[in-house]
Amino acid sequence: MTKLVGAIDQGTTSSRFIIFDDQGRVVASSQAEHRQLFPRPGWVEHDPIEVVEKTKSVIADVFEKTGLTASDLAAVGITNQRETTVVWDRRSGQPLHNAIVWQDTRTADLCARLAAEEGIDRFRAQTGLPLATYFSGPKLQWLLENVSEVAEAAEDNRLCFGTIDSWILYNFTDGGHFTDVTNASRTMLLNLATGEWSEELCDEFGVPRHALPEIVASSGRVASGIGLLAGVPISGVLGDQQAALFGQTCFEPGMAKNTYGTGCFMLLNTGMKAVPSTHGLLTTVAYRIGDEPLVYALEGSIAVTGSLVQWLRDNLGLIESSAEVEDLAKSVEDNGDVYFVPAFSGLFAPHWRADARGAIVGLTGFATRAHLARAALESTAFQTREVLDAMRADSGVDLSELRVDGGMVENELLMQFQADILEVPVVRPVVAETTALGAAYSAGLAEGVWGSLDELRANWAEDARFLPALDAERRRLLLRKWSAAVERTLGWV
Repeated sequence: MTKLVGAIDQGTTSSRFIIFDDQGRVVASSQAEHRQLFPRPGWVEHDPIEVVEKTKSVIADVFEKTGLTASDLAAVGITNQRETTVVWDRRSGQPLHNAIVWQDTRTADLCARLAAEEGIDRFRAQTGLPLATYFSGPKLQWLLENVSEVAEAAEDNRLCFGTIDSWILYNFTDGGHFTDVTNASRTMLLNLATGEWSEELCDEFGVPRHALPEIVASSGRVASGIGLLAGVPISGVLGDQQAALFGQTCFEPGMAKNTYGTGCFMLLNTGMKAVPSTHGLLTTVAYRIGDEPLVYALEGSIAVTGSLVQWLRDNLGLIESSAEVEDLAKSVEDNGDVYFVPAFSGLFAPHWRADARGAIVGLTGFATRAHLARAALESTAFQTREVLDAMRADSGVDLSELRVDGGMVENELLMQFQADILEVPVVRPVVAETTALGAAYSAGLAEGVWGSLDELRANWAEDARFLPALDAERRRLLLRKWSAAVERTLGWV
């Protein structure tokens, strides 16, 4: 009898619920967008109540479309936008502030203050992370310092803090306060070596320990669901990029994947060794299966990739739908010497420059909207090349291929240009929903739907392979001009 596993995929722009069968194939799915709130320049928020309601709506929609119920599912896994910070009242269960999204830059001054004497690597030895607006710890400190309701709840032992996985778990279980080790590793409050909260780091950020969730494994039963998911074991939790690594079955050290979503995130499995980065990458937890040792990864995080296409659509009106960008970019032979560096919230890996802002350079009277569209797509490939170069330098690993997933991988112009710029084959799997699939795999593995990692590997299948075909001299010229464009974005703020 076929077994079914559900996955909640709560992302930056939308919530999805997908049911997979035991072959890793999609049975049914539903998706609903939520609002992006911009109260000030550089600030990005979500309404936590809206996020939960949208999540409930997509679960209900899948059940209605299929006739299935919670009792038909062997397990449910959760994957989520990481670093986005939620605070709520332990007694009432109500949020104390809008969620502060990972892209938000309001903590720039706070991070500069913390880095003043020892630099942005002040906590890197313990956390694997540089001091940056990206991470949850500084966001929580900002809330404690600037929102009286949060400070009062902390004093009264009523404060609950979590990333989005914690908030979803709280609302879909009987008030359970949990997070998994991958999400915990993005807070700057986790000791990377032990996989436990660090009292020293909590003190540095002024965070009360009672506000923190219990840390659980990425694959292992957390709790039973309530409401729409009544009685279903919730047995897998992974941050979205680690979930994609899991869904791509990159279980061996040296295997890597790149996810093209709102941002772009490349992870390289480094096994049970936490490899320190000296080239602007993050050392992070990849996953933990039950009581087994932690598995680590090197990560290169890029803030703006798919969201740049949305920006062309919504802010400039260059296209009416995101799907149009490929045909528009294909209508010209090259970028017309135009380069687009989308440093809307600073530059993430490998630069970590909060003072950078976006720039379009190389404009002449020859440039058209098609050249802008092509430059926007190419910016994703150029930023990925910067991350891959840093990954090679840190790990000493030369990739034989790069597995890719996410919404942008259907754009074959981008995938071919990515292979050309990386000088590495780019491989797209049959199941593109690898983030949700990773959450399903982690939950199903814990509940015996799959008996081993080998069974998961057997489900993976290649859909398309893009081979490098660009002239070496042309590649060098493009990369040199990209670097020159990046230099022009620095020091703006």
